[in-house]
Amino acid sequence: MRREPLNLRKLKARPLAERESLTRVEDILVSPDAPPPAIPDAVAERVRECAKTIAAARKRGAGVMLLYGAHLLRNGAALILERMMAKGWLTHLATNGAGSIHDWEYAWLGRSTESVRKNVVTGSFGTWDETGRNIHLALLAGGLRGEGYGISMGRFIAEDGVKLPTIESLELALRTEPSHPLAPALADVLQAMRAHGLPSGRIRVEHRWKHASILAAAFKHQIPMTVHPGIGYDIIACHPMFSGAVIGRAGAEDFRLFGASVETLDDGVALSVGSAIMTPQVFEKSLSCVNNLRLQAGRPIVRGHSIYVVDLQDGGGWDWTQGEPPKTNPAYYLHFCKSFARMGGTMHHLQSDNLAFIHNLLRELERL
Repeated sequence: MRREPLNLRKLKARPLAERESLTRVEDILVSPDAPPPAIPDAVAERVRECAKTIAAARKRGAGVMLLYGAHLLRNGAALILERMMAKGWLTHLATNGAGSIHDWEYAWLGRSTESVRKNVVTGSFGTWDETGRNIHLALLAGGLRGEGYGISMGRFIAEDGVKLPTIESLELALRTEPSHPLAPALADVLQAMRAHGLPSGRIRVEHRWKHASILAAAFKHQIPMTVHPGIGYDIIACHPMFSGAVIGRAGAEDFRLFGASVETLDDGVALSVGSAIMTPQVFEKSLSCVNNLRLQAGRPIVRGHSIYVVDLQDGGGWDWTQGEPPKTNPAYYLHFCKSFARMGGTMHHLQSDNLAFIHNLLRELERL
């Protein structure tokens, strides 16, 4: 039976300020100079080992990638991560769509997070006007420069807005060179300007809490920062401006940029912190692409890398340094461990709170 898709343009979006937000910048943001929380001795030893591995990798010029879930930001790690960027200990950061959404809301409103249970039943979950509108605006403008999701968002926050061309200039460019690589991005901007009344010229969006943004910090320090969204995964799908094409184009560019950093991981380090779904899925596909291209060029595959998987969940009682368990073992179905155990190099699992891990890691790096 044929059914017509939902007309999302008819969604009623409400001002973000009306939402009951559950977390505030002033309550969560942790100073990198504060004493890190205590962790068990066994975990502390692994953190020290991780710090030494990172320092050695950076000394030899190898990459160190931090792949994190939204809770690391929501737990207040932004200033800690900026310190690590400024010191040159991180060469790439990556997060999921939720990580970018909370990041923008903290930077613009100073608060984020809503009750899913309460708001789904009222049809208000995710339907917040400024969040969906401004993230799409950032991605639309970034698409005109061929930029991906992460840099588009980082630039939008750091520069407090964007500049859009005129409708006439977009129409002329599309008529003149319809097969230009950026033509689809130009067409999406043209469609959005017409459908949603976006003005040409400078659109100022002030971000008074940009110090709480990991995206802005990465843009400031010129460190690759990628966002790996899913179509329909994130609350920006609950908005009249929702465009899978715009989100997909930005995410695709970031997947390619992610692969360029995986290329640097020979004897390098990948940190997967609190991301049970996005991180292993994106990493395994990217590593396969890098190895495919290397083998075609007669080069060896990525090797010698160390992977640290950090999660509050335990590793299922399995020693992951020995490879993956058999299918009869429940630990086999912990994909955030299993996938990384298949990625070559050496994989370590640390059961730890993500903020406690990253804060203690900073302290150990500063002691080296």
